[in-house]
Amino acid sequence: MRIAYTQRIKFIWIGVVELKKRIGILTSGGDCPGLNAAIRGVARASYDLLDCEIIGIKGGYKGLIDADYKIMAAHDFSGILTRGGTILGTHRTPFKQMRRIEEDGIDKVANMVKHYNQLKLDCLVTIGGNGTHKNANLLREEGLNIIGLPKTIDNDIYGTEMTFGFHSAVDIATEVIDRIHTTADSHNRVMLIELMGHKAGWLTLFSGIAGGADVVLIPEIPYSEEKVYEALEERRKKGKDFSIIAVAEGAVNKEEAAMNKKDFKRYREEMPYQTVSYRLANQISTNLGFETRVTIPGHQQRGGSPSAYDRVLATKLGAYAARLIAEENYGNTVSIVNNKLRATPLEEMASKLKLVTRDDDLVKTGEAVGLTYGD
Repeated sequence: MRIAYTQRIKFIWIGVVELKKRIGILTSGGDCPGLNAAIRGVARASYDLLDCEIIGIKGGYKGLIDADYKIMAAHDFSGILTRGGTILGTHRTPFKQMRRIEEDGIDKVANMVKHYNQLKLDCLVTIGGNGTHKNANLLREEGLNIIGLPKTIDNDIYGTEMTFGFHSAVDIATEVIDRIHTTADSHNRVMLIELMGHKAGWLTLFSGIAGGADVVLIPEIPYSEEKVYEALEERRKKGKDFSIIAVAEGAVNKEEAAMNKKDFKRYREEMPYQTVSYRLANQISTNLGFETRVTIPGHQQRGGSPSAYDRVLATKLGAYAARLIAEENYGNTVSIVNNKLRATPLEEMASKLKLVTRDDDLVKTGEAVGLTYGD
């Protein structure tokens, strides 16, 4: 009898298992139209390019400090393109306070780094304005992988020609000016519309020109009350007893512009008027005899559904961010330069504001059509 022995040899293939990329997303600072479109752009493009998992950080940097997050699913990003606000929530966390240890002993920066690592994030996408970019750059300096997206209705982020949220705010502010025109004309009033913009006047400049304002006052061009009076008197001589003045909330007169920060702060605190627009309205009424009214659309400029332009822009920026993540090209913000998308180092974007200059083409355009800046 012959017995055959069969030996079974087990082969074990050892390969490289590629783990899912874990991408965190947060929205920080003031809300604006287009945030959800940007979130959606990052998510959908990331799912297309990568095997990834997306973690939504709730309430901006505060959510990262407190480890408040949600593991997102594809359906979370459905139906949000047109929705205003942000599905992740937002919170203002001033850059100057980031390294301050609070009374409860919380080290905010250390907590953010710890929770980033605990979540095993490969990258954090930060969506916001100037303060958000400063904090993002701080985290980059701490060794985290960061990609930024530029959001603000002020359009004042250095290094990019356009921010999403701005176009929608201009549309809203322009509609306010349009509606004020008819009532100003009917009652022969000087109407002052105060728009958002503490340091940058882009929103007021664009809206003022688009809405046909007669006077535009912005922070970068200190005004003289006498020059404003002259413009209104000139219109009155031409038989136009009504005027529209678009005023940025951060507008200053020449006297205030010459003050140091401490004196200016004290001066404004002691000012018996709610805002600069109310002060100017009173001055115009007292010195020229015009009936005046002030309109402040306020947070309406931040709310509601984004314009078609902002939906497209936010989607483009978000999709490009996903591409940078796929390339592991971290430490950048997605910007627009010469109308093209590019990656700009965070440290450049966070370094300063983009402000209106007196020789800007749009400023000159306004003057060419009879608008005055009060200087």
